[in-house]
Formats: sequence, C-alpha cells, structure tokens
Amino acid sequence: MLYFAYGSNLNHFQMKRRCKDSIFIKKFELKGYKLNFRSKYRAADIEKKKNSIVPGGLFEISKSDEKKLDLYEDYPVLYKKIFFYYYNKKVMTYIMNNKTEFRYPTERYLNVVKQGYKDCGLDKSYLIKALNPIK
Repeated sequence: MLYFAYGSNLNHFQMKRRCKDSIFIKKFELKGYKLNFRSKYRAADIEKKKNSIVPGGLFEISKSDEKKLDLYEDYPVLYKKIFFYYYNKKVMTYIMNNKTEFRYPTERYLNVVKQGYKDCGLDKSYLIKALNPIK
C-alpha cells in the first residue's frame, strides 16, 4: 500500500522505527492542500486549499505498518484517512477530524519534521510558510 507522509513521518529514522517494512519511494507534492499545525498535540495536518501544495513523501507500507500508524495517529479519533490516486495506485494519508486553530509545534516535534524534510529532499519554504500563518 502507498502512504503519503507530510509531518513527522517524513523522518526516515522515525518512520523505520514505527513501520519496519516501510520503504521511501520518492518525494511527492499533494496539490489542492496546504500544511497546518493544530490540536493540543500541535501536530501537522493538511486542509483543502486551492492553488496550494503540500510537499511530502510516498512510502510503501505493509498492512502491519498501517495498523501501527493507525495507533500513532490516534485513528479514527484525532485523524481520519483520505485516499487519492497516483498513477492508478491508491494512496492513503491522514487528515485531522477537527480543524482547530493554528498551534505552533513543539521544538522537538518541529526538529523531527525538519529532519524529515531533509531526508526526503523537500523544499523547506512550504514548512516555513506553514509556521507563519497570516492571521
């Protein structure tokens, strides 16, 4: 199964620890969404936004990896799953159920995400923009 990561799961070390079968395939830009940080966990989330993109990584994951991710992402309470297609292949990602206001992430969490951007070769300008939302 294909999984699209856009937050802390971009971090290859963390992803391997959580999902032993996971394989990073390539960087990917999800169109029509923007990155945000919210909830009491100050975690990454995506929301629909025209003419916007969310950089992330595509990973191949096993069924057992998906079950582990469901636990980490507090599915279905905090996050729900959405699906899109990439070259006729179904891709799963998580999106928060409740769109609370922006909450700046903790330094520890943000460092994991920043390393993930490096690991996947992503453009950090999208992350910087998400951390400085215009009120």
